[in-house]
Amino acid sequence: MKNFLIILLFISHFASAQDVSKVWVADQGNGTYKNPILNSDYSDPDAIRVGDDFYMVSSSFEHIPGLPILHSKDLVNWTLINHALKKQPPFEVYKKPQHGNGVWAPAIRYHNKEFYIYYPDGDYGVYMVKTDNPNNEWSKPILVYPGKGIIDPCPLWDEDGKTYLVHAYAGSRASIKSLIAIAPMNLEGTQVIDESQIIYDGHETDPTIEGPKIYKRNNYYYIFAPAGGVPTGWQLVLRSKNILGPYERKVVMDQGKSLVNGPHQGAWVNTQTGEDWFLHFQDKNAYGRVVHLQPMKWINDWPVIGVDKDGDGKGEPVSFFKKPNVGKSYPIKTPLESDEFNNQKLGLQWQWEANYNGNWLMTNHNGNLRLYAIYTDSIKNLWDVPNILGQKLPADNFTVTTKLKFSPNPKVQNERAGLVILGWSYATIFIQSKADGLYLMKGICEKADKGNPEKTEQLLKLESPEVYLKVAVTNGAKCNFYYSLDGKTYKEIEGEFIAEPGKWTGAKLGLYSLGNQKSNDTGYADFDFFRIDN
Repeated sequence: MKNFLIILLFISHFASAQDVSKVWVADQGNGTYKNPILNSDYSDPDAIRVGDDFYMVSSSFEHIPGLPILHSKDLVNWTLINHALKKQPPFEVYKKPQHGNGVWAPAIRYHNKEFYIYYPDGDYGVYMVKTDNPNNEWSKPILVYPGKGIIDPCPLWDEDGKTYLVHAYAGSRASIKSLIAIAPMNLEGTQVIDESQIIYDGHETDPTIEGPKIYKRNNYYYIFAPAGGVPTGWQLVLRSKNILGPYERKVVMDQGKSLVNGPHQGAWVNTQTGEDWFLHFQDKNAYGRVVHLQPMKWINDWPVIGVDKDGDGKGEPVSFFKKPNVGKSYPIKTPLESDEFNNQKLGLQWQWEANYNGNWLMTNHNGNLRLYAIYTDSIKNLWDVPNILGQKLPADNFTVTTKLKFSPNPKVQNERAGLVILGWSYATIFIQSKADGLYLMKGICEKADKGNPEKTEQLLKLESPEVYLKVAVTNGAKCNFYYSLDGKTYKEIEGEFIAEPGKWTGAKLGLYSLGNQKSNDTGYADFDFFRIDN
């Protein structure tokens, strides 16, 4: 019995250790944290506290499942618990990759014992999904506010029973930007019932103002909104005692002397103990838009975010700080990264490049992820492929290793399967079937988003269908690829690749299996594991 208990304790400890990233942990274990708290591409974060639980949502653009839901007990240690959007409407449109389209900056709120997310699709309007439990299924999207270029929505249920939706405009769709507007909604928050009214024009002092989040405190309406552009802007706060204005303005945080460019849009949350905090993102190019946590305090009914070193009422981001006081201490946790593919469901870290088609994969096939070599019509390179299974870059420095066994259809040539770093340009190593056998190949595609062809290089003919593939990513998103035939000795592939972002996103780590011609059956690739390490 004693030995059995020891084994159970070991298994429990090992399972808990697997929840912690080997490449980035924000919690320093001594009562402090370092930024970013999520060194990964969780763009446009919004967050709320419900009781003792914090929930965060972020943009997901074309990636499916979309609208990731993260959970924390202390604002520092976050885990990915769900996605609110299983498929993206219009469903036929998003059967193919729509890079940079789809889910833009969402807002999450809790009202009448229900969780609401309002998210914009710049081409179609504002949608809403809701649930009574964020861990469970969310409702199907309802188009609350149809219209091209209506973006970055946030609801407010006011004390007088009225309901509003604050939003911005996308210049690429609406032919105007740098404006904040408010529209009335029905009491249920399911439909905008009248025209929007512009309540702030940022053209003169706050160009490209966007991402508004609205709150009410001490009889003031506050709109937190970034301005000045994603990589170079500042955090603005507007306030008024009338929801339709006029609004006063104040810059409450900018880069200052810190290394945090932007800093861009986010969310105000408070703790059970009365502390105020602000979550926002920083654009790190190929690494995506990573999430920072800033202390916040109120002075003369204005927020000050970050650390105000010169006392002018405007803060700058912190690199390290004391953890929020939430009344208790909680264990270190991080979103999942590695995957042994031993479960019947994919890990929540995985997303497709388009709406998922059920015949793309089989989970837990003898401890493998089986991806079928599905043919996709009219593709120019991997940028156009919907069935790439990807996840976010997890840190500035890391390695990814996977074991691949490829079983192509013997009647079809040029099926392929491999590992890719996907962005505007991409690099990949893969196995390809040819008339005389299997070959290990390298591919580079510059300006893939422009439809350029991939340039391939034959590395060696394989005697076995199994190969280990690895990529090491170092500061500056420098990528070096390796392969091994035995899982022990790795050979570096000549040529360093500098990863690039996608459209509004960071680069993606991806696995894929593809055919290049129609047939009545496909081959398949079995991936034994996907491990992220130092």
